[in-house]
Amino acid sequence: MVQPTPFRIDIAQSELDELQARLRRTRWPADPGNPDGRYGATAEWMADLVHHWAEEYDWRAVEARMNAYDHQRVEIDGVPIHFMRVPGTGPSPMPIVLTHGWPWTFWDLRKVADALADPAAHGGDPADSFDVIVPSMPGYGFSVPLQQTGVDIARIAELWVSLMRDVLGYERFAAQGGDWGAFVTGRLGHAHAEHLIGVYLTMPVIPGLLGKRAPRPADFAPDEQWMVARADEARRMTEAHVAVHRRDPQTFAYAMADSPTGLGAWLWHRRDLWCDGDPLEVFGREDLCTLSSLYWFNSSFASSIRIYAEQFTKPQALVHDRERIIDAPTGFGVFAKELMFLPRATAERHTNLQRWTVFDRGGHFAPAERPDAVVDELRAFFRPLR
Repeated sequence: MVQPTPFRIDIAQSELDELQARLRRTRWPADPGNPDGRYGATAEWMADLVHHWAEEYDWRAVEARMNAYDHQRVEIDGVPIHFMRVPGTGPSPMPIVLTHGWPWTFWDLRKVADALADPAAHGGDPADSFDVIVPSMPGYGFSVPLQQTGVDIARIAELWVSLMRDVLGYERFAAQGGDWGAFVTGRLGHAHAEHLIGVYLTMPVIPGLLGKRAPRPADFAPDEQWMVARADEARRMTEAHVAVHRRDPQTFAYAMADSPTGLGAWLWHRRDLWCDGDPLEVFGREDLCTLSSLYWFNSSFASSIRIYAEQFTKPQALVHDRERIIDAPTGFGVFAKELMFLPRATAERHTNLQRWTVFDRGGHFAPAERPDAVVDELRAFFRPLR
């Protein structure tokens, strides 16, 4: 077995000082006629968050909370992987890997990790406990520097199998993911079903059912037509970042590596557009500044967005052509303000569907927006699979 090494988060004070100085020197653009944000993040909203990041945000306090967890790093086939581990406290914890997306980090998943690991301390049954593994996606957070190209969804799924089995010694494991994490989790259930206890996706996607093979509006049942309307609405909120991340990620990344205010604007505005509600209330200024800090201190923006080019500029082959694409037991959480959707009938036809839950509220960042609901779902879905 490959042995991971303990990892402690310790950002140099010089890095904190430089960040503060850069934020204070922000060169602000004009923003005429944009009080409603029709042209993008407003100057007033940005000025409030940048001021908080520069003058009030306490990275050291957040860093101390992060370091209360067990962090480890390992290199698998030349790819550096950082992961946070929260051991289960019940009689027979089930191993589970939680996978984030963009613009997320491992820290977003802490809101569900503690309750999954220690149900008794959070109003649950100890029998529902999990050994929780929260990796940083390759090129994200502390899974840097990513020097290799070609790290797409299929490769990440292979890395996760190696992490869970070869590094951590779990014969079989559970998996959950949203955004890119949903793609990874779906791929695990498709290509590595023999290693999976089950997969639960908080964004409903199925490997291979994109583009020309994506469900059509007519495939959605009458009571699912709201999903079609929401997907059309969301498309206008996602086309900008997908286009630039897919076609010109490196050119775009130079600005983000040089300006923390520019980086914050791009990350925070996605949070604003894709959550259900006011992001200052849903996440809070501290979490938004922690998000941007993790991308800034690790210079990980460039490597984090490469996945769009790796995934969307070449054909993505499946490992088999059976109608049921995901063989592992599958669950979906469908949140009202999500960005992508599937009809339930499609999920029934192409996955080993065991659970399908539609939520009347909640957005793209479900584990951070509605952690209690996600925890309840994962406990309920995996309980009969223990």
